[in-house]
Amino acid sequence: MYRPLPKKKVGHRINAYINSDQVRLVGNIVENGIYSIQEALQFARNKELDLVEINPKVNPPVCKILDYKKFLYEQKKKKKQFKAKQIKVNTKEIRFGPQIGDHDGKVKIKSAEKFLMRGDKVKVFVFFKGRSIVYKDQGKIKLLKFAEEIEEYGRVEQMPVMEGKRMYMILAPKKF
Repeated sequence: MYRPLPKKKVGHRINAYINSDQVRLVGNIVENGIYSIQEALQFARNKELDLVEINPKVNPPVCKILDYKKFLYEQKKKKKQFKAKQIKVNTKEIRFGPQIGDHDGKVKIKSAEKFLMRGDKVKVFVFFKGRSIVYKDQGKIKLLKFAEEIEEYGRVEQMPVMEGKRMYMILAPKKF
């Protein structure tokens, strides 16, 4: 199974493309140790496998005798499994003014609960238009009440912060 280097660039050098006089062989197929490149290639040919450079940065480079196609397949499979286990967290935004009514506030709270139960973060804005910028403290109170109402589903990740003409707070979902 002695193969030349594939046409597209892959992260490992194999067989005759390893440019070193000596290599450190590791693995369970051969006894670990430092061998000349010719000996290592001969071991690989005898087993009908490939000599793959695993770590080129050390001196001598670390190589392993294995089936290269199978090795690439397993790496791809591991990468896919790792990617599947990652959780993507989206950030949803909810905005309202400093004089929002009670009913409208409850509607916003319901939608925030829904987002948090799905596992999304929620960024809550109080926007100030024109002269309403005078009511910064009222906006902060609204945000803190919002956080208090929703504390069963999420926790405050970032306390209210003023940014330009809007004040925002970030809520993260609680782990159930």
